[in-house]
Amino acid sequence: MADPLTPESAPASKRPIRSAPRRRRWSWTFIALTSVAVAGWFSGQYVEGLAAVAARTPDNVTAASHFDSLAWPVRILFIVHITFGGVALAIGPFQFSKRLRGRGIRTHRIVGRVYVTAVLTSAVTGATTSLWNSLGIRGVFGYFALDVLWAWTAWLAYRAARERRIREHQAWMIRNFALTYAAVTLRAALPVLILLQLPFHPHESFARLFDNSIHTIAPWLGWLINIVIAEWLIARRGLPGVRWETFQEDHEKRPARRETQVGNAAASGRTPC
Repeated sequence: MADPLTPESAPASKRPIRSAPRRRRWSWTFIALTSVAVAGWFSGQYVEGLAAVAARTPDNVTAASHFDSLAWPVRILFIVHITFGGVALAIGPFQFSKRLRGRGIRTHRIVGRVYVTAVLTSAVTGATTSLWNSLGIRGVFGYFALDVLWAWTAWLAYRAARERRIREHQAWMIRNFALTYAAVTLRAALPVLILLQLPFHPHESFARLFDNSIHTIAPWLGWLINIVIAEWLIARRGLPGVRWETFQEDHEKRPARRETQVGNAAASGRTPC
């Protein structure tokens, strides 16, 4: 007779166990679908014609109708910002696809370079057009800060990949895409902000509630929440955090790392890239 305390006699649990890879797969699918959907929606809405968008919503002070009244150079910069931002948002999730990386590192690098180029282009034009945003000084600080951090994290992620610091590259890519995904978070948060105002302003129109939401915390809400979640994911996965000492050590060690790469290349008869 088997000992009832032995593991063999313990009843098997009928409770299904959801594996971590399966959770990550569903999370990635959700992020990819929402990214592509929002990228297609707002890029198509704005790029098709800012004047047409303004004509369809004459009572709302939207970004499209606001920029439609400005000079053509500013409108062109805004269209470039929206177009390349949509590209970055649409292809960003695929940088985190293990299946794509498994097919070859070359494809991953090509997609990554397109993504970084789109981010930098959209960030530079976005930072410029933020000076003409419809929200005043709050919009300048909120959107300009977002664009600066967006470009900065993209550059750090690219540099880490070039120097084969893969774990740092992964951490910076998570931070960067968190800023890219702010376009989705903002649009998901707006209905919540509108509903929160209803008990206090039950007789206000939807356009007024929407305008209140846009003019209060919208320039900050979309990306601050994502940054907090990104840092939580980075810490959970044991990836490098952001420390000033880390940048100092990296700056001091980079010449030594370069000399090591040159020495190894010379020993093997290869030319360092």
